[in-house]
Amino acid sequence: MFVDSHCHLIFPELRERLPEIRAAMTQAQVGAALCISTRVEEIEQVVALAETDPQWWASAGVHPDTEGETEPDEALLLRWAAHPKVIAIGETGLDYYRLNGRSIADMAWQRERFRVHIRAGQATDLPLVIHTRQASEDTVALLREAASAGQPAPRGVFHCFTETMDVARAALDLGFLISFSGILTFRNAEDLREVARYVPLDRCLIETDSPYLAPVPFRGKTNTPALVPHVAAELARQKQCSVEQIADATRVNFERLFGVSVAPVNKEGRGTTA
Repeated sequence: MFVDSHCHLIFPELRERLPEIRAAMTQAQVGAALCISTRVEEIEQVVALAETDPQWWASAGVHPDTEGETEPDEALLLRWAAHPKVIAIGETGLDYYRLNGRSIADMAWQRERFRVHIRAGQATDLPLVIHTRQASEDTVALLREAASAGQPAPRGVFHCFTETMDVARAALDLGFLISFSGILTFRNAEDLREVARYVPLDRCLIETDSPYLAPVPFRGKTNTPALVPHVAAELARQKQCSVEQIADATRVNFERLFGVSVAPVNKEGRGTTA
């Protein structure tokens, strides 16, 4: 059974198709999913969605590239973190891809937002869901800063990993897991496949980041959690093991990181007790 460790089921492309998506997940043996928030206003929505299924969970956080909207503070994140369906803080991190004429120094607001999420993660012992794009040096630096500040070291996952081998090593050294998406199947992703071969299996997760980044042979189409087995198949090729081994290992890693138990899938697509 597979687990999608990162998806956006409340995004418009998927929200109106949830019965179809549930059925497709069941058919594909995808038994659980972590639904990610990207804005303050989305947190309530992803939590409400997670409440509709015992095998769906939610995160609380604001994407680093979401600008000009409600800014999160630590109290808000702590309040949502107390909800039993919230198992992660994020997605959070740094994204310098769209500077739009600004300098790195001008992105201090983004670094402060990241620090707010890190502190919330430390205060609750919830894992961080890290997004980093063209900002890996600062992302790693802020995590190291927090780890040496006398508080519990941050923990979590670098989601939808696309960075270099050096960044992968740094993330692993910090104790983080690394999650691979459909990008792993793309023709021009050989550097990423090298990273996938390097990362120990007990530190790997798989995800869709749906509705984006559909894996080959569905590239360019709307992604859903039902396609995460294709990511698992590519990771299995790189690890030279079976897809079943990838499914089992990434499920166990998900359970260990997020402190939940993923039950087998019944015919309705919900988890059942073993």
